[in-house]
Amino acid sequence: MNYETKTVGQIDGGETEDQLVLPDYTAPSHRRRNIIIAVVVMLAIVAAIFAFKGGKKDVAAGPVVEQVPTVSVVVPGRKTVDRTISATGTIAARREMPVGVAGEGGMITRVLVEPGQWVAAGQVLATVDRSVQTETAASLAASVSVARSDETIAQAELDRAKQLVDRGFISKADLQRKAATRDAAAARVKVAQATLGEARARNGRLDIRAPAAGLVLTRGVESGQVVGAGTGVLFRMAADGQMEMRAQLSEADLAGLHAGARATVVPVGTTQGFPGQVWQVSPVIDPQSRQGIARIAVAYDPALRPGGFAAATIVGGATQAPLLPDSALQSDEKGSFVYIIGADNKAVRRDIKIGQVSDAGVTILSGLDGTERVVLSAGGFLAPGQKVKPVTKKAS
Repeated sequence: MNYETKTVGQIDGGETEDQLVLPDYTAPSHRRRNIIIAVVVMLAIVAAIFAFKGGKKDVAAGPVVEQVPTVSVVVPGRKTVDRTISATGTIAARREMPVGVAGEGGMITRVLVEPGQWVAAGQVLATVDRSVQTETAASLAASVSVARSDETIAQAELDRAKQLVDRGFISKADLQRKAATRDAAAARVKVAQATLGEARARNGRLDIRAPAAGLVLTRGVESGQVVGAGTGVLFRMAADGQMEMRAQLSEADLAGLHAGARATVVPVGTTQGFPGQVWQVSPVIDPQSRQGIARIAVAYDPALRPGGFAAATIVGGATQAPLLPDSALQSDEKGSFVYIIGADNKAVRRDIKIGQVSDAGVTILSGLDGTERVVLSAGGFLAPGQKVKPVTKKAS
């Protein structure tokens, strides 16, 4: 580059001063400056990209740490599980005895019992007016006395005739007639006695009596009421106070139920359970409701009121099946399932069919044989094929 010198003036002493003069410089334009900035920015981006790729290569080259969740598993095995059936029904007398008028009836003079009382067999429950019947019985008793007197006279005449026949004063024909008279008198005595006995029996049937020992359930008669053969039921009794619950069950529940099965009956309004036993299983099914009745015998208790509603739990046998807690079960649109852990420690979905649910757990009817490792909880956070770290818990 050429530089010029230029004389700018004289210095003291008369000499001239030469000064170095730079060539003309023009400032770069805005376009050029923008180009320079763009190039710098692009270089920075390329450098960043190379740096990022280099970082990924370093990460890929290093060891990968896989996060494996820890889950609790249990081997349920097979346990003896009682087959329980829940049912509802009504309480009733096991053998209900309707008591009505056994005789000709009449006006009730006294009622001697109230509902809830225990009575003995033959005990009088109510008395009926018998003033007319008493007089009739007295008349018949007098007839018996007359007939006996006639028999006594006939017997005495026969005895005298026997003494005279040997002397020839009375013929044998007369003796036979006197014997026949005596026999007729004896027969009339028996007839009179029978008639009297019938009248007394009728009088005895006037009173309303208990046909057997038991508990009086209802009373449908009052003093002064006139009753007869068409009056209907005056009292209802439970023979020996025996009660039962008539549980309504579906066809499926009745199929495996048998007489002798244990049951617990809980009347509505109480929490007390009364032990019982199924003594009869209905041999027919109602074609309308598709249900049958299981009759559960229970001992008498004041809390067991006939006509009341009750719930029952019936033990209808036992079976061997796996038992799982409710937390292990999952469900979706396909049904119920659990996750089991295979030999490779991966979760596998297993569809199951559940049975009864109780405080002990859920009975698994099918899908498990009891030897699998079943996930106890957190199954909702697992996916099929996911690897886990199983921790075995003891089956309860």
